Amino acid sequence: MQGGAAALMQTIGLIRAMFDGDEMAKALGWNGPVVGLAAVCGPVLGAVLTHADILGSSWRAVFLVNLPLAAAVLATARLLREDRAAHPVRLDIPGTGLAVLGIGLVVYPLIEGDTMGSSLWSGVAIAGGVIVLVGFGFHQRRGARRGRSPLVEPSLFHHRGFPAALAASTLFFAVMNGLMLVVALHAQLGLGRDVLTAGLSLLPWSGGLAVSSWVAGAYLVPRHGSRVMFAGLAALLAGALAALAVYHGARPTAYPWPLLGALAVSGVGLGLFTVPFFTTALSRVRPHETGSAAGLLNAVQQLGATLGIALLGTTFFHGLGHRSATPGAALIAVQHAFWVAVGLIATATAAAGLMVTPSVTPSQKARAERRPGR
Repeated sequence: MQGGAAALMQTIGLIRAMFDGDEMAKALGWNGPVVGLAAVCGPVLGAVLTHADILGSSWRAVFLVNLPLAAAVLATARLLREDRAAHPVRLDIPGTGLAVLGIGLVVYPLIEGDTMGSSLWSGVAIAGGVIVLVGFGFHQRRGARRGRSPLVEPSLFHHRGFPAALAASTLFFAVMNGLMLVVALHAQLGLGRDVLTAGLSLLPWSGGLAVSSWVAGAYLVPRHGSRVMFAGLAALLAGALAALAVYHGARPTAYPWPLLGALAVSGVGLGLFTVPFFTTALSRVRPHETGSAAGLLNAVQQLGATLGIALLGTTFFHGLGHRSATPGAALIAVQHAFWVAVGLIATATAAAGLMVTPSVTPSQKARAERRPGR
């Protein structure tokens, strides 16, 4: 229920509907610090509540965080401008069912891992999920041809840019969420630190994200356009490689303080990527496609997060070997996970390259339009 309710909070779709051009980049830039603040507060508040062990609730108390946030959203939602469709849209119930079933079959084996009892069943479930998702695609195309309201607008896939954006988003958020997990796991399982220390270790990561996303939206994207996206990926890659160097030279039982600097660099890369990514991904989206595009981007974010946690988490635990693994084994395991993340970043860069076409930046276009005779 919480996941379904969160899916209804289409922040990206609202920004796309309320702002255009450079203003949209600025709005996404302001959205970045909010996301960064949430990324800071989430792990820290969760760690504080878990550490406090309120009435013996342990980690269960983290759900209390949602109560004041939900109340605040309900109180302020009426201040938002409505953006209604010109024509009534019906919910595509069969398409929704196919999408849920297909994604569930793909994701569930990755989350459950060895608990399914056999890798054969995992492979069968994933293959079945892929087949269902292919059927979902055919169902959407047929519905659009018959004049129905598809869950996903097929016209979004007429240009390579949006499919490439979906791939880049999946890979990017896999890295973002997967690395947050393995850093926290290593701090607790490898170094023996408490959950509060693990949560505070992510502060430079989230702080870098908050600051750089605001700078990107307010200054860099209006001036340099989608090129900022690749600068962000380069910074993210540099931070991951720096973290690998820190882990490689660290003592197994000592807290790697230089890691905080590497995480800050990675956080800067996250913020530099996020703003131009969404601006570029939504630049060709027409008004009637906005809801579908925002929903797809939100869906692949969650899918990427799940895949990243499953892939990098599994890599870490396989390297760890067993519950009583030594700190040395944990140090090697976290390096293996970071190397997988480096490969994902490289693949995300290739996908991002397919999103863009040679074009002038927004500031260059504005100067050209001001020239005499234009």
